[in-house]
Amino acid sequence: MEPVRRAVRLPRPARPVALGLTVALLLAGCVGGKEQSTPSDDGSDSPDQGTTVDPSLGLDAFYGQTLGWEDCGSGYECTTVQAPLDWDDPTAGAIELAVKRSPATGSADERLGSLLVNPGGPGASGVDFLSSVVDYVVGDDVLAAYDIVGFDPRGVAGSSPVDCGDDETIDAFFTTDFPMESQADVEAARERARAFGEACLAATGPVLGEVDTVSAARDMDLIRAVLGDDKLSYLGFSYGTFLGATYADLYPENVGRLVLDGALDPSMSNDDLVVGQAIGFENALRAYVEDCQQDDACPLKGTLDQGLARVAQLVADAEASPLPAGSGAEVNGTLAWYGIVVTLYDDGSWPYLTMALDEAINSGTGSTLLELANFYLDRTPDGSYTANSMVAFQAINCLDYPMVVRDYDEMVAFADQVAAVAPTFGRDFAMAIGCETWPFPATGERRPITAEGAAPILVVGTTGDPATPYEWAVALADQLASAELLTWEGEGHTAYGRGGSCVSDVVETYLLEGELPAGGASC
Repeated sequence: MEPVRRAVRLPRPARPVALGLTVALLLAGCVGGKEQSTPSDDGSDSPDQGTTVDPSLGLDAFYGQTLGWEDCGSGYECTTVQAPLDWDDPTAGAIELAVKRSPATGSADERLGSLLVNPGGPGASGVDFLSSVVDYVVGDDVLAAYDIVGFDPRGVAGSSPVDCGDDETIDAFFTTDFPMESQADVEAARERARAFGEACLAATGPVLGEVDTVSAARDMDLIRAVLGDDKLSYLGFSYGTFLGATYADLYPENVGRLVLDGALDPSMSNDDLVVGQAIGFENALRAYVEDCQQDDACPLKGTLDQGLARVAQLVADAEASPLPAGSGAEVNGTLAWYGIVVTLYDDGSWPYLTMALDEAINSGTGSTLLELANFYLDRTPDGSYTANSMVAFQAINCLDYPMVVRDYDEMVAFADQVAAVAPTFGRDFAMAIGCETWPFPATGERRPITAEGAAPILVVGTTGDPATPYEWAVALADQLASAELLTWEGEGHTAYGRGGSCVSDVVETYLLEGELPAGGASC
């Protein structure tokens, strides 16, 4: 058994909307800082902030709060919802949830209420995601009928966020190469993870132990209620499908129209997720290499297997001798891996992977790989993190997924199993360390979700999805008692907003009319 090169973080099943466009702007150096103005609705200097909840009064106080909406620019409105810190003890304190909406454009008789949206992650900001949904995903009829509402789940961005310290601390944990070649290396990795978890607890406080998906789903019901909706209509991508399915299981009587695109199978263990994603990204990389090699300018020469081996060798070489990336920056094995993986979420981004590989292979430099890795990490060229998505991902998953603790020999044996079905990067997926010494034990229960009694639900799966493989969408649709499956035969992560009219027609007919294709549909 050959040793595994390093412990790397698993790809998050996030949704990079319009990734090709975003990466093009990023590589051109055109991405500026975000600006947001927050004048009050009435133009006064002190806008109404809504009701301040007294947690000692229990859940009724939270559900009875009044929202104070503010104009936050470009036609959007923003507010804050107070939620229980601990849903099992609502009197224990409150947290804040950031909420943003795009008001329905139609007349009063056209409106259907609110449509909550979640981009996945876990750890991605629904507030930041909202403009992408409005501009690139939903059609005009949906915009006319619904207030489109983005929210940051607890622990994420503007919602009582997880904090793990300064940028240097975060960078050291997520981007440093750590060889995994002995039991001593495993113990060192666990100690590193323990110290990182303690730093997160010190900086975040008790909310770190309350960012599980069940609590976030309960927050969604609170948001539904304070928005004035009798039923929840919801559009969830990737991890957002698990959040939506969890909601349906907790509150089947409150389910309106739920679209779950790029589905997670809620019954999967952490090992199941590792194997599934390793296969998914292996297949996506194979599809990329096959496509690349149709062009004589492709830097991956030879057969398909030789092209795959060249990609793997590039990452190994970057670990042994990091690639210069300009201004003193370097690309090590982990950053090279991130830069490759992020382009596999969307086949529209494959040309940027070709650019990065051509530079690295033929020029020996890694500036494009670094730009791509920074995009994945929500990191600027100077090493500053623009969002807390990486640390929120860690905190949420550590509560949601119980882990099997293995010694080095057991880890390598598992890595060999994964590599047998995903030869290129399977070992990297299998050797991840991160949650075994987390300050809070996992509370999630991995089991099928049926949501008995819920209204009809639409599950969407993409046959070439690397991050949430198609089989997971099939599994979720089979589990949910009232679901139908829409299949898109395409490449990349998720379908709505990417799959053209064959997908949008089905999704939007369901959102507007409540009609699902009997027996599912495929296009």
